[in-house]
Amino acid sequence: MLLVGLTGSIGMGKSETARMFSALGVPVYDADAAVHALYDVGGAAVEAIGAAFPGSVKDGKVDRAALGAMTLGDSAAIKKLEAIIHPLVGKAQMDFLHEAEAKGADIVVLDVPLLFETRGETRVDAVVVVSAPPDVQRARVLARPGMTEEKFEQILKRQTADAAKRSQAHYVVDTHLGLEHARERVAYVLDDLKCREAKIWKSRKDANHS
Repeated sequence: MLLVGLTGSIGMGKSETARMFSALGVPVYDADAAVHALYDVGGAAVEAIGAAFPGSVKDGKVDRAALGAMTLGDSAAIKKLEAIIHPLVGKAQMDFLHEAEAKGADIVVLDVPLLFETRGETRVDAVVVVSAPPDVQRARVLARPGMTEEKFEQILKRQTADAAKRSQAHYVVDTHLGLEHARERVAYVLDDLKCREAKIWKSRKDANHS
C-alpha cells in the first residue's frame, strides 16, 4: 500500500485538495479531523488537556479558542500540548491504515498539515504539496472568522516555508489557478502514483523471489 503525504501551509487549499483525492476513491486520513475528535465530548485528549491547561475544557470538550489563547506564541506550552496530542493522533492514523489495508486499498492519502515539521515525509512514499502565492494565502487566511494578523504570523512561524516544501515535494498542486486546474492536477498525480505503486509492488515481488 502506497502512503502519500498531503501537506501545505495554512490557507493553501489543502482541505479542498484532499476532498478531490477522496472524490476519486482514495481513502484520506484527515489529521485535523482526528484532532477535532480528540477534543470533542468523550475525546481521548479532553481529560489530559484539561489537567495541563486549566480552563481550556468547557462543557466536556476542549474550547479551541481558549486553548489557542493559552498556547499562542508560547513554545513551551505548544510542546506540552503536542506531547499529549501527537501519540493519540498517531494511534488514530495507524487505525486508519489498518482499516484501509484490510479493505484492499492500494494508495492512501495522509492529510497532515505539519508533515515536514514532524518529519512525516520520512514515513511516506511520496509527498504532495498544496501551494499558492503569498498574497493569495494571506487573503484567504485573513478572511477566516476570528483570524488576525498576529495569529497568522504566529502560525507561519511554526510552519516550514512554502518554498522549502515545494522543493522537497514529489508533486505540487497550485490552487490559485482555479478548481478545474487543481482537479486536473490531482487526477494526473493519482495516475502517476498508481504507476509508482505498481513499480514498487513489482520490485518487492522480484526481491522476494530472488
